[in-house]
Amino acid sequence: MPQKKDWSVLLGAAFLMATSAVGPGFLTQTTVFTRSLGASFGFVILVSILLDLGVQLNVWRVIAVSEKRAQDIANAVLPGLGLVISVLIVLGGLAFNIGNVGGAGLGFNVLFGVSVETGAWMAAAISIAVFLVKEAGKAMDWFAQAMGFLMILLIVYVAVSSAPPVGEALQKTFLPDQLDVIAIITLVGGTVGGYITFAGGHRLLDAGVKGPAALPQVTTSAIWGISVASLIRVFLFLASLGVVAKGLVLDDANPPASMFQLAAGTVGYKLFGVVMVSAAITSVIGAAYTSVSFIKSFHGGIQRYENWVIIGFILVSTLVLVLVGKPVQLLVLAGALNGLILPVTLATILVAAHQRKTVGAYRHPVWLTFFGGLVVLLMAWMGGYTLWQQLPQVFS
Repeated sequence: MPQKKDWSVLLGAAFLMATSAVGPGFLTQTTVFTRSLGASFGFVILVSILLDLGVQLNVWRVIAVSEKRAQDIANAVLPGLGLVISVLIVLGGLAFNIGNVGGAGLGFNVLFGVSVETGAWMAAAISIAVFLVKEAGKAMDWFAQAMGFLMILLIVYVAVSSAPPVGEALQKTFLPDQLDVIAIITLVGGTVGGYITFAGGHRLLDAGVKGPAALPQVTTSAIWGISVASLIRVFLFLASLGVVAKGLVLDDANPPASMFQLAAGTVGYKLFGVVMVSAAITSVIGAAYTSVSFIKSFHGGIQRYENWVIIGFILVSTLVLVLVGKPVQLLVLAGALNGLILPVTLATILVAAHQRKTVGAYRHPVWLTFFGGLVVLLMAWMGGYTLWQQLPQVFS
């Protein structure tokens, strides 16, 4: 059993992963897919949860037993691969962080009527404050847990207010009217793709939870992380389904905001602001921390001044948002690249899981290898197809 002090670390890593996943894109995707698929979206969520577990259990376990960060594991598999993956993760994390900062600005606009740019700077200030604390790791853990619990409570309230057809949702979760493979891949990529894949695993490593003896704790934390993200997804789905089932029309300009408002009136609209701010700021923190964790092993100076590099990452994201505006085309391309990052990184982890020079005497479960291989194939196919479709739009 983990010691008492370890529970906060395990929860912190779980919530860091979960709240990194629950950003502005997460809220929008869930609302839009519920509108298009109705109650059958429950089946998409169920399948994506199973795939998410397959990804996280593989990645977190190998990081723990190897006692190395993902980029160092990749270099052990193929020299230079760690640098390539790090560049992809950092560029993708920066692109998505610009969207996260913009989402936080929108949330503050809803709450206080300030401009999106002013709201973005407010979000940056809160995020930076976390890394100015002496024990930034503990502050990050606490903040992620507090915001995660807050989001769950508020979304549950909105879900109850929308009075969704729970029976139909439960039935269609196992017997859907339609199957949307793209929706499944989108949810998997949005929940455990890119930097999110490694957020919790790297946090546990930094906190000293590593080695074969720590595998039960690592597995527990990974399951908690997926469970928290999935719980938020399920209640957000039910809230959206309650609105859609009544025949109410969502605003295309901001589907999740209109869903909250239609479900719970003016109070619901303000609650959307709180949820958006919470989701966006925790994603800003998660993206900055994890992206920098991918480059700090390449230079001692980055490791010594890690918190200041993270703060710089947040400032750059905010400056781009304020000076250039939300770079929609960049985010579209980053989304496609994110679909390719997961199969590359997961395939690397699976190879490393069976290399004695990386994991020693540890024997990786065959079922996890098979499950991970299935995710690699699915994500490579859909990520490649999406990139092929979107590249002409980006450069046209």
